[in-house]
Amino acid sequence: MLTTFLLLPLGGAVLAAFLPHDRERDARWIALTFALAAFAVSIVMFIRFDTGVEGYQFVDSFDWIKAGDFNVRYVVGVDGLSAPLVLLLGLLSVVSVLVSWNIDVKPKQYFAWLLLLEAAVAGVFISLDLIQFFLFWELELIPMFLLISQWGSGRRLYSATKFLIYTLAGSALMLAGFLVLGFEAGTFDIARLTANPPTEAVVPMAAVFWAIMLAFLVKLPVFPVHTWLPDAHTDAPTAVSVMLAGVLLKMGGYGILRIAVPLMPEQAVEFQTVLATIAGFSVIWGAIITLRQTDLKRLVAYSSVSHMGYVLLGVSAMGSMGFAGAALQMFTHGTITGLLFVMVGLVYERTHTREIARMSGLMHRVPILGIGMVIAGLASLGLPGMSGFVAELTTFLGSFEAHPTATIFAIFGVVLSAGYILWMIQRVFHGPATEEWKHLKDASEWWEFAAVGALVIAIIGIGIYPAILTDVVEAGVAPIAAIVEAVS
Repeated sequence: MLTTFLLLPLGGAVLAAFLPHDRERDARWIALTFALAAFAVSIVMFIRFDTGVEGYQFVDSFDWIKAGDFNVRYVVGVDGLSAPLVLLLGLLSVVSVLVSWNIDVKPKQYFAWLLLLEAAVAGVFISLDLIQFFLFWELELIPMFLLISQWGSGRRLYSATKFLIYTLAGSALMLAGFLVLGFEAGTFDIARLTANPPTEAVVPMAAVFWAIMLAFLVKLPVFPVHTWLPDAHTDAPTAVSVMLAGVLLKMGGYGILRIAVPLMPEQAVEFQTVLATIAGFSVIWGAIITLRQTDLKRLVAYSSVSHMGYVLLGVSAMGSMGFAGAALQMFTHGTITGLLFVMVGLVYERTHTREIARMSGLMHRVPILGIGMVIAGLASLGLPGMSGFVAELTTFLGSFEAHPTATIFAIFGVVLSAGYILWMIQRVFHGPATEEWKHLKDASEWWEFAAVGALVIAIIGIGIYPAILTDVVEAGVAPIAAIVEAVS
């Protein structure tokens, strides 16, 4: 099943890439068909996932590379940590295709790279071998770089290159750390390494921990390795911003929970205060910088720096509830920020500007888009009844006892987020109607309603009935918490 989920977007990418020139527009239908098929597989997987079964489920494996005493295996599987992220990836991939529906610049190449991006991220979330994990982690760089540099706007080449340099620098350290762990343990199998984590190596384990952790912190991202994110978001196409905020940032949080903590639990416990300090500062720093933004897209981008600090805060608590809060925050942030970027993109298509100072009273002209932005904004600031509240509350409950000061700072970040979200909505959508925007047309295309509606349903559905997600997540983080407790 998981191999099918991985191969479907790859197959769609190949078909789209080899379309004849006179049928380039058909690439969007191919992309939608294969993205929907992969999403359907992820739904079946999530429904069939058994929270009462320990370990990984839906496992496929075979020996891939044999080199002396070492075997690099193709092995995929999911647990309660990765299953929701696979579902999130399937959903946001469909949304990304929908919001790209009218693209007319080299559409077959665009949709081929978008599907390849989905396949690469899928490989990260389901890989159970360190080398395989690293290969998919690196594969994601190619489509992201090309999508931003070829179909972006503004300083697109600069932003794509900055993203590439930051990620490659972190990846080099991560590979070195993986090799040290693998050679010390005699295997790269994540399940075996988790069951018997190395306690010493040729270099200090603390250095190995931070080498791997830095790669994940760059991708998350947190202060001070976050500066690539606003540039990448600002200059990327809308669909790429959705994927970047929705699932690519989650690769960092997922890597911390899947690899850094369970494979090096002693070091994770030793440096938990450092991680909490970074998290608390990132929440406040990101929120303060967001308050200063005048570009609508950069405002949403910087808010991600603040909100992903909650993920690191939950991890730093080194307990089951904190881990659950971090995992929930990854999923809910993906849907909420995905919706925010969809709404910003739809507004930009109509106004051709992202300058907040130029926009006013848009609710009079585009009420449907305004309602969508209000829902996304209220979810982002953690309004009860929406998914963001569930994730943030769980994180705070899990982290307060371990790190009360950092948690209090993070809670104050919620106040700041309410400030910049409500200010943005008031400035852009409310106020008197202006003549400049009297020509604007509200949402009317089927693909606009489908993209926005799918995310709104996910946000409100989980907010009203969080157990659909929390039960699965708790089953995934409980073994990680047990590993940490054993060394504490």
